[in-house]
Amino acid sequence: MAYLAVFLPLFSFVIIGLFGRQMGDKAAQFISCTGLVISAALSCFLFYDVVWNDAPRLISLGDWIAAGNFAVDWTLRIDTLTAVMMCVINIVSACVHIYSVGYMSHDSAKGRFMAYLSLFTFAMLMLVTSDNLLQLFFGWEGVGLASYLLIGFWNTRESANKAAIKAFVVNRVGDFGLTLGIMTTFVVFGSISFDVIFENAPAQAAATFNFLGYDTHALTLIGLLLFIGAMGKSAQLGLHTWLPDAMEGPTPVSALIHAATMVTAGVFLVARFSPLYEYAPIALMVVCVVGALTAIIAATIGMTQFDIKRVIAYSTMSQLGYMFFALGVSAYGAAIFHLMTHAFFKALLFLGAGSVIHAIADEQDMRNMGGLWKKIPFTYAFMWIGGLALAGMPFFAGYFSKDMILEAAYADHTWFGEFAFWMGIGAALLTAFYTWRLIIMTFHGKPRAPHDVMHHAHESPAIMLVPLAILAAGAIFAGWIFYQPFVGTNDAPQAVVSHAVSGDVVAHEAKAEGEAHESHSVLSIGRDTFWGNSLYVSPENDTVAAAHHVPYWVKKLPIAIGLIGILLATFVYGLVPAIARLSTKIFMPLHRLFFKKWYFDEIYHALIVVPVFKIGALFWKGGDQATIDGFGPDGVSSMSRKSGRLLSQFQVGYIFHYAFVMMVGVIGLVTWIFIRMGGLN
Repeated sequence: MAYLAVFLPLFSFVIIGLFGRQMGDKAAQFISCTGLVISAALSCFLFYDVVWNDAPRLISLGDWIAAGNFAVDWTLRIDTLTAVMMCVINIVSACVHIYSVGYMSHDSAKGRFMAYLSLFTFAMLMLVTSDNLLQLFFGWEGVGLASYLLIGFWNTRESANKAAIKAFVVNRVGDFGLTLGIMTTFVVFGSISFDVIFENAPAQAAATFNFLGYDTHALTLIGLLLFIGAMGKSAQLGLHTWLPDAMEGPTPVSALIHAATMVTAGVFLVARFSPLYEYAPIALMVVCVVGALTAIIAATIGMTQFDIKRVIAYSTMSQLGYMFFALGVSAYGAAIFHLMTHAFFKALLFLGAGSVIHAIADEQDMRNMGGLWKKIPFTYAFMWIGGLALAGMPFFAGYFSKDMILEAAYADHTWFGEFAFWMGIGAALLTAFYTWRLIIMTFHGKPRAPHDVMHHAHESPAIMLVPLAILAAGAIFAGWIFYQPFVGTNDAPQAVVSHAVSGDVVAHEAKAEGEAHESHSVLSIGRDTFWGNSLYVSPENDTVAAAHHVPYWVKKLPIAIGLIGILLATFVYGLVPAIARLSTKIFMPLHRLFFKKWYFDEIYHALIVVPVFKIGALFWKGGDQATIDGFGPDGVSSMSRKSGRLLSQFQVGYIFHYAFVMMVGVIGLVTWIFIRMGGLN
């Protein structure tokens, strides 16, 4: 079962890659879609077996590398965390595969596209089933390669090629940090196997490591280096600039990359290394602060964009910020819970946006939309469901997971936890605002598209709507069903919770299980029982347990903030659109800052891209061409040509010329022999 769940996407990729042209596009689509549907079903069976039958497993596929004391086996590690990730990846990927059959129906390379999707899915499955850091790195780089191929799929577009290269290069920056983290881990622990690392983390809690000439806390250094890798893949502030440009790929690619797969790899990495991060409080603090800043800054950018896919992309970046500051306050279960719910409603929003684009002749600018709800009512309804979940409205999936993150941040009782809480509250307001701005500008008001485009606007075919319905069900029910197992109360009441970083101890009275969100869940399995050994939280850092006892206003503030954002967007863009234009003029400098994405691209271009190109040109022209080639092959060939031209002057056909050359040669030869014999002596 596990073999098929993991390797069926690889088989699909290989078969389509080798025989795609012979079998045709329809056969390629059938093979890839069937493989992913079967993988998704098997992943659900694995999830049930691992969690409810308490049957985590290690499946050895054989020896991989053995060099001295460095040995690596290829092993599939399937525990609760892996099972959750496999379900999310395969279910969303199966929906994207099926949706792509309709969305890419007019493309000339449908088979190649489906093969790339399957390759991407397999690489992600390799990443989440890894049992050591090298295997994880294999999946990590495989995801990067496949994303490059998918983002640049329409390679006749220069913008798509640039976006693919940008994503590849920016991720290499993060991957360099991950590589150093893997090396440091091996030096400190003598192994890159997860079991060895996690078992010995407490013993290495005080270990130091000489890095760049300074003695640093070893686990903090490893945690920060691994986080740099996570920042690249998960588009955290500083290494996020590739994310919006990735919208140049087909919409199914956007859904696959930005919903449940590539961008969540960094969240998975930090969660997997929770046994190490629990002994690296400074690293956790950095994770929390970066995540909080990412959440608020991405939200400010999202509310000024007009490309429908870019708005959703920045919302992805913002929600990833939530996940990371949850990790930073040791709320690992809450982060994975939001990862799971976010996968459903964000994939729903992206595929819904694709349905809109499909309906109005590939238009993506919301300023050229409006009045579409009557033309595409099913898409409209699905976008409402995704929007309500993203805005964190009650009873939708985002409400359960995002609120738990905010409550855990507040319950952390550290300065950075409180900072993350208020940044998260601000981001929640902006998220609700730009989500309803998107819905109103796209579906309401007078049509702003050309008359012929509006006349031909039509609802998507069933092959595209069925995946939307599946994702909509997840966006509605996933939070309600899985709240208790993921982040619910423990079987035993938690009486005292403190945080190791600050040393603060906060006493909490045991509350009835019906308080907060617990009564909404239909599952009663305890949180500790659910996660087993796949996540580790020190008892004094259990902010998820403490989150159930925060003040009442902390629980209700996100709902109120979300409603304010929705009502404000409805008033500004639905009832009195002139306010939006007036506000833009009044706050022009601030609006320009947000619209220009805080000038990150311009700053990087001026400080990094231009100097690198100048240095490259210097080495290219001055070093390679002038020096290496000038004195090397080009210089030798030039000298040969000049010597040949000089000697050719004597090839004129006159005998006395040849006699003269022979005389010179003889004299030269005799002189050389004379010198070699030591002269006259």
